[in-house]
Amino acid sequence: MRILIIDDDQLVSLSLKTILGAQAEIEVVGTGNSGQEGIDLYRQTQPDILLMDIRMGDMTGLEAAEIILQEFPQALIIFLTTFLDNDYVIHSLKIGAKGYILKQNFESIVPAIKAVQVGQSVFGEQIVSLMPNLLSAKSADNRIDDCLSQREQTILAEIAEGLNNKEIAEKLFLSEGTVRNYISTMLDKLQLRDRTQLAIYYYKNS
Repeated sequence: MRILIIDDDQLVSLSLKTILGAQAEIEVVGTGNSGQEGIDLYRQTQPDILLMDIRMGDMTGLEAAEIILQEFPQALIIFLTTFLDNDYVIHSLKIGAKGYILKQNFESIVPAIKAVQVGQSVFGEQIVSLMPNLLSAKSADNRIDDCLSQREQTILAEIAEGLNNKEIAEKLFLSEGTVRNYISTMLDKLQLRDRTQLAIYYYKNS
């Protein structure tokens, strides 16, 4: 697995290179310290996964990621940052980032990279717990993909609010089995793996 690391703090870049390089299945193909370097190095190395900081001098990691994703739509990008910022989280979801992890959670970096490699999206526990509060920042005019029925969209919104099957069933006057069936259908329609990915889909597409 080939990893590119971009962080404007050289000490962080070197630390990450050491941590990841110690993994037998991981090869660090380059490090950079700016958004532009991230773009240039991605083009040169085309890594399996890009691990990138958000706040950098010349441009943000979010801006660099947008440019990369325009050119390489299948790019797998994980943001690693010290900032738990609502706007950053929403922006990262909307542009298609595969992960958003706080730097202080160093122990989660390797598992996150491995999860993203096999097709999962990874957002730290703090990010997942923050998601319900992001609803207030969403526009009332936004709509979920038309492939979901009105009932499925309603259940999806409740999942994004953090409700479990029992709570959704009680709120919508359905059986838990019916809720499970709806969720299974949504996962199949959207080709997603689990409830967390459903919540992420909601925030990306609403």
